Amino acid sequence: MVLQIDGSHVLELDERVAQDVMRHYKDLEDSGKLPSRQELATYYRTFRNKFGPEQLASLDGETLLNTMHSHGTTDSLVYWIEFKNDDELPAIFGSISGGSAYKFGLFRRKESGVWITGTPQAPKEISVEEAIVLARQHRDDLIRGCELLDHLPEHADLAAYERLQQDMSRLASSVYNSAWGHKYFSLLYPDKIDDFHSPEYARFHLIKLLLAPPATDGRYITAAYYVAIAHQLQIPVHNLTKVLNERDGRNLHNYWRIGTSGYDDGAPKEGWPAMRDGNCCAIGWSPVGDLSSLTKDDAGVQALVQKLQASYPDRTSAVIGKFRRQLFDFRHNIAIGDLILACDGVTVLGIGQVIGTYEYAAGEKFPHRLPVEWLSIEEWKLSMQNGSFEGKLISVYKMKQPENLINAEKYILEEDKSDGNPPSPKPPITGNQPPEPPKPLPLLTGLMARIQATLARKGQVILYGPPGTGKTYWAESTARELAARSCFKLPFADLTPEQKLTIIGDSQELAGHVRICCFHPAYGYEDFLEGFRPDTANGQMQFAPRAGLFKQLCHDAAQQPKENFYLIIDEINRGDIPRIFGELLLVLEKDKRGKSILLPLTRQQFQVPPNVFILGTMNTADRSIALLDTALRRRFGFIELLPDSSALKKAEVSGIPLGLWLEALNSRICQHVGRDARNLQIGHAYLMEKGLPIEDLAILARVIQDDILPLLEEYCYEDYARLEKIMGSGLIDAKAQVVRHELFEPAQQDGLVQALLAPSPEILTSAQAIAIEEQQAALNEAEENDASLENLEDGEAEQNDGQAQ
Repeated sequence: MVLQIDGSHVLELDERVAQDVMRHYKDLEDSGKLPSRQELATYYRTFRNKFGPEQLASLDGETLLNTMHSHGTTDSLVYWIEFKNDDELPAIFGSISGGSAYKFGLFRRKESGVWITGTPQAPKEISVEEAIVLARQHRDDLIRGCELLDHLPEHADLAAYERLQQDMSRLASSVYNSAWGHKYFSLLYPDKIDDFHSPEYARFHLIKLLLAPPATDGRYITAAYYVAIAHQLQIPVHNLTKVLNERDGRNLHNYWRIGTSGYDDGAPKEGWPAMRDGNCCAIGWSPVGDLSSLTKDDAGVQALVQKLQASYPDRTSAVIGKFRRQLFDFRHNIAIGDLILACDGVTVLGIGQVIGTYEYAAGEKFPHRLPVEWLSIEEWKLSMQNGSFEGKLISVYKMKQPENLINAEKYILEEDKSDGNPPSPKPPITGNQPPEPPKPLPLLTGLMARIQATLARKGQVILYGPPGTGKTYWAESTARELAARSCFKLPFADLTPEQKLTIIGDSQELAGHVRICCFHPAYGYEDFLEGFRPDTANGQMQFAPRAGLFKQLCHDAAQQPKENFYLIIDEINRGDIPRIFGELLLVLEKDKRGKSILLPLTRQQFQVPPNVFILGTMNTADRSIALLDTALRRRFGFIELLPDSSALKKAEVSGIPLGLWLEALNSRICQHVGRDARNLQIGHAYLMEKGLPIEDLAILARVIQDDILPLLEEYCYEDYARLEKIMGSGLIDAKAQVVRHELFEPAQQDGLVQALLAPSPEILTSAQAIAIEEQQAALNEAEENDASLENLEDGEAEQNDGQAQ
């Protein structure tokens, strides 16, 4: 897709990127998460009518000061720009949150009422009269900025935006380079200014679009790109930025060069096999030792300098300073989500995404490590700029050159989104050629990625939520996937039957790397850790110590330290947690792994290996998280699973759009059940069979009659008036206090459908319901055409047979 920015500057948006952007746009639009053009126009008009240049020009004195800069009122400009979030102006137009009120250049201190300007390092108290003068300057600069934007042509070229940037700096100097000033202009001129109010975000999303940002810095220049893209895709600029936030993530990530020769005179590429095969990025400096306890403050910096001076006494202070910066970056500044470019000189060997926090591998030549998912292991060269290569001789370096960042994104795109063409044939491997390195595992996404990150951080996680939200399904699926990747470096779906048996075991003799149990009131310490069990020896009955499920799992994991083991505890909140876990809570924490405790029954030393992970599930309809043992809560990460109607997005049964129907039902539950209703919603899994949405009305009827209605009756405590508000008078007779079970008879299907839709008839007019209907109509038409063609072919065949006879 070619975008003309000006006469000499042409952008070419990769077609796959354009299609991906439009796919995200369609998904957000279908789910109702994008405002319509009419809604956007209403919001913009409301803001202009209240704070447009004409309104600001009519104000002066303390009225102007308070209208613009009073944080203590919900009716001020600064409040609307930073905090306003209601029907008048929802908080969807780009955030400027973060930092203090100094970012507005003027504010009134809450405690004293004194007006303050300056910076946090150099605050300055000013009088009301001085504050009014500063407010006038802000107002006048906002008005002059609006005049510049009034004269900016629609779909202006890059040169015009460069002039706008220069004119803004000259004529609106007090506001143009602030996030709040940029947001003000974007709300008044949404077709000319995007709502990425940080230049870093604006340039970040251009890189993700595989577009080189303009050479000149500034908050306004990049708008030329976003306006051109939005115009070409025929969507509002605001909706484009919303889509890019969803597609690329709302958090900036950095790109880091990590040298594969480490330090201490490592050979070229020496660290790459361990990094590639161990799913990590690693650096040397092994004499420095474990940096886990290194804090991110001045004390941490000084402690690191002392470690380096002791480890490398022959190095100059300048070299020690370089080492310190690289190690400190690796330990503290490389964040989860950042991209790693593993490099040998100017050759990129692989691109990966950081998925966990710092780890120390004692005894290894490259001991300082970060868990990584490799996204590409194609080799390519970094680009030269101004006669040099970026970070060539530095082991840990934050990359900045747009060309290198874009090339990294291109290789990820090639790996992740092939164009569908068959790969080019490759020459056979001969005895003189090294074997081709294994393909990187596809990066986990969505909930699996979040579970993976929580396990890496805490060692154990609890999935909690209302019934039917897929907690056990996600726990099992994620544990199997992670175990397969740990043991075989393959996705679980690609394993052979024998390999899958290694992961999940069997019910007879073989215990797999993923094991499962279910807590209940009778489950105890002796089942989980150890206890005495009846046994026979020499014909005599006696009680012998026997390892419980978790103790045996830890024993097996200790025998295979390079492979991960997972325990799934279903319904974890139904057990007596303090009794079941006992002293185990002490060594369950991630930083206590490997520390021994003495078991009271057998007097044996016991420790939880670092390759053991626990996934628990918890139904919030049974018991809230607040009632869990406090010590347990500190040691687990928690991930909430709520009903996900998107799993039913395209599902329809006898004219009932299942996803929309479930959303409407849960909305009524939240409205009528009470304060704990959020935890009592109906999960999407109730409307699915074998991982797919229900397609048959008879099955749907049974699910509603046998599963959903009894659950709702329990929630409503036999309050049929409330139950009627939730399910509708077609199904519930509140006066007679009965459920109209006759509607579930096969002969009453039409009445059942009508009763189910009656409480929320508006769902049938939604875009999603109409799209489902159109899709079904197209499918029916295709089936009719196929049937007509088949009948025609059958008729011709019969005619030919008759002629032959």
